[in-house]
Amino acid sequence: MVREVVEVLSHVPEGVVVDATLGGAGHSEALLAANDQISIIGLDRDDTALAAARIRLAPHEDRVSLHHCRFDSMGEVVRSLGHRHVSGCLFDLGVSSPQLDHFDRGFSFRNDGPLDMRMDRSQGRTAADVVNGYDEGSLVDILRRHGDEPHARRIASAIVAARPLSSTAELAEVVRQAVPAPARRRGGHPARRSFQAIRIEVNEELSILADALGQAIDLLGPAGRCAVLAYHSGEDRIVKRTFRDAAGEVPPPRPDLPRPPGTLAEVRLLWRGAHRPSADEVARNPRSEAARFRAVEKLGRVA
Repeated sequence: MVREVVEVLSHVPEGVVVDATLGGAGHSEALLAANDQISIIGLDRDDTALAAARIRLAPHEDRVSLHHCRFDSMGEVVRSLGHRHVSGCLFDLGVSSPQLDHFDRGFSFRNDGPLDMRMDRSQGRTAADVVNGYDEGSLVDILRRHGDEPHARRIASAIVAARPLSSTAELAEVVRQAVPAPARRRGGHPARRSFQAIRIEVNEELSILADALGQAIDLLGPAGRCAVLAYHSGEDRIVKRTFRDAAGEVPPPRPDLPRPPGTLAEVRLLWRGAHRPSADEVARNPRSEAARFRAVEKLGRVA
């Protein structure tokens, strides 16, 4: 959804835009081309992605600062560069296409590779540690919480019985065999949810997201904008809740009670609900189908 991202973030006030999930830098490149009054602070925990982004953004190197870190280090990085506020922030969550396409990264259930799944390969825990080290109850929990997997208990039991597992092909087959036959014939590959859940656990993707979004909102100057592309229901729930809370739309403790008094709005929602990719985009890029796009604008008068 590059066009939608550019539409939201290219009209922010002059200043710095943080690309908190730089990846291949497609969004950052488009934003730099659309507005010559902004510069980019790009963050990514994947050193391979950073190397590719540095090449892609070379024509704009005087307006780009790249950093190898998780996005919950955003505030520290921004302040270390001498900025009190930023004009925009972008999160494009989840796994990138290059990560999926490189089998040695272990993200893909369709091709054989090591049980890795680390976005930052300097970190310790891998998918093999989760698959072979977590007890059955913990596996059930992450499959349900991170993958919305209806057959979590069957899959977790099968994984424990098949240990040790060393490759993505082995794991995908164990999951496939654990899923009831009727369920294998619908909803895509039967291992999709399990791989997603394990990847999220390995990289602590959900546990750091709310804090990072809070940092982004705090860093925004007046009329600055924060935009998020989420691909997983758990991610989108966190984004939705964080944005609504920051917009002063804190829900009541019970449906029959009023909202808490004195709730202050820091931002306004740019639209209600989540925008979805067009049919044309999904046809060009099937991986975009799950995308949910939300954005907010910081309140206050521009100096």
